[in-house]
Amino acid sequence: MVRSGKITYQEVARQARVSISTISRIANGNSRVDPQIKERVKRAALKLGVELQGRKKHKTFAFILSNREMLHPFHSHILAGAEAASAAYGYNMLFLSFRYTASKSARGLELPGILENPEQVSGFILAGTNFPNLLDLLSRRRIPFVVLGNNVLGEWKSERYDVVTFDDTQGAYEMTEHLLALGHRDIWYVGNCRLPWYALRYAGYRQAMERAGLPPRVSELDSSDDRQLGYLATKSILSRNESVSAIFAGGDPTAQGVCKALRERGLQVPEDVSVAGFTDTEAATWHPPLTTVRIFTEQVSKRMIELLVNRIVHPDAPPQHSMIPTQLIKRESCERFLPSRESGDQGQRADMLELGTERPGG
Repeated sequence: MVRSGKITYQEVARQARVSISTISRIANGNSRVDPQIKERVKRAALKLGVELQGRKKHKTFAFILSNREMLHPFHSHILAGAEAASAAYGYNMLFLSFRYTASKSARGLELPGILENPEQVSGFILAGTNFPNLLDLLSRRRIPFVVLGNNVLGEWKSERYDVVTFDDTQGAYEMTEHLLALGHRDIWYVGNCRLPWYALRYAGYRQAMERAGLPPRVSELDSSDDRQLGYLATKSILSRNESVSAIFAGGDPTAQGVCKALRERGLQVPEDVSVAGFTDTEAATWHPPLTTVRIFTEQVSKRMIELLVNRIVHPDAPPQHSMIPTQLIKRESCERFLPSRESGDQGQRADMLELGTERPGG
């Protein structure tokens, strides 16, 4: 008689005198287990009434999009890449949108059914915006998962989990260096630095500005709507008596809001103000095409699946961290700054540019 859910893999491991990772490898069909050990494990499982292959019918990963709109462009690319990578390992992909708050304890979280009954899936990809309480809860329950580290809010101990990140700070540093090389000095950063990805990108921008001997300038707004953030933060810049020749938006949707505010003021991109962004999901199709920092979403997704599969096969292995580099993509939304524009017939244009600051330093 086969019992389900009563006997744990740990008990099978003790009966067979092997590690829990060996049990997991056999249950997931890994062919690298010694045949004699595999036979011993199967005999122990039979004696205890456990069907080791029972989980194979649930070769499914769940993609959890936390606290984000379902059609978010960046996370849609992450999902598509994760689905393709999962298929290469023989896994299906299940999508779930999940909203929760940071204020509740891990034990107090009201989880959707699939997280309450993790036997339905093999592991979880945590994308969107997450908080430490969910990570803590999944870790305590020994549920296999990997998290997109750039998007975790609050104080958390990343060394406890399998984490994939991309290099926000270096990408922003290279973008700012590019704008400086084009002759820009009045470069503004637009973002919501209360959110970790904006804060990491601001850190790279600030490093490059300070290295050039220039004061960082940031226009912030506490908004979860990226386009609205770019629009209102840019209008704040344009409402004050400071000069601006380039705006580095902390995300491509934010850059859309920046461009809208500039157009409403009668300013052209890049003739009057150069604009740059971050992520490169749809920026090549804009008019003008946006200079931005490319996040290799396919590689991020692939690495997340690799770490998740490794966690399933080796449940007791130390947590792994991977950082995927970014790439500066130069397009027509940024051009060389020519000081001569501020004289002669360009005096009126210079007056339009001598606008805006929210606060230097940041």
